[in-house]
Amino acid sequence: MKEPLHYENILKPVIKWVETIVIGLNLCPFARKEWVSDRVRMMVSEARTPEDLLVDLDEEISLLQGDSTLATTLLIHPWVLEDFGDYNQFLNVVDTLLQHRGSVGVFQIASFHPHYQFADADPDDVANATNRSPFPILHILRERSISSAVADYPEPERIPEQNITLLRKMGPEKVQALLKACFDDK
Repeated sequence: MKEPLHYENILKPVIKWVETIVIGLNLCPFARKEWVSDRVRMMVSEARTPEDLLVDLDEEISLLQGDSTLATTLLIHPWVLEDFGDYNQFLNVVDTLLQHRGSVGVFQIASFHPHYQFADADPDDVANATNRSPFPILHILRERSISSAVADYPEPERIPEQNITLLRKMGPEKVQALLKACFDDK
């Protein structure tokens, strides 16, 4: 994992979140392989405005295009789009960037946020925890990698449903305790 050392207070909770929640609970059954293969780039954006974050996102996409040794990038942006509503609206701008770059079908952006809330969910619904992270994160994925990973996975379309079922079975208290353990490293 390539990481700038001076951002340890930001990277430490994100690493713990990936290892404990994403991989530990197997929310993304494809993450472990790339994580242990050191093919996940973690980049902390210094952006303070959505415009600066968009520049950083564009640069990260370019970097991934030029470096086949990397599978994916977690672009962590702790100082911009802290409000989930603003973050959610920004995802429309992200889609526009992908279109302008000609990267639709090449890259996909997954979204994670400390206050993530699905459109049809109550704010306290434990299902939201599937996309809750210590800081706002734009996860840049290669479409080719996704296609390859899901090709060998039985019923990949059921992954979100299985994750929600798992978290509901665990219960809100246990899920919140796991998230808190990751977030407390902030």
